[in-house]
Amino acid sequence: MIWAEFLVTQQGVLTGFHLRGHAGYAGAGQDVICAFVSSAAYMTANTITDVMMLDAEAEATEGDMLFRMSEKNAVACQELLKGLKLHLENTEEQYPACLKVILTEV
Repeated sequence: MIWAEFLVTQQGVLTGFHLRGHAGYAGAGQDVICAFVSSAAYMTANTITDVMMLDAEAEATEGDMLFRMSEKNAVACQELLKGLKLHLENTEEQYPACLKVILTEV
């Protein structure tokens, strides 16, 4: 299962996300749910850092991706982060055995 943890402040500002695990929908290299989640997360992270030019901490290894930023920078890209969260929540509804979206207060 992929755990998609969204980091949120007490004021409700999304400051990043942490993805870990594998969907288990299909074998390595064939899992469309893993590819779908990864693609959406990388598009969000790349838009924030390379298009909007905002500083963020980004780390990725096999089965694990962490992306977070300061609350000041996060305020400028709430629509992107909320869009990713909604996108993954909709996927969770369709594939509940493959993806779990959670919120963690930071």
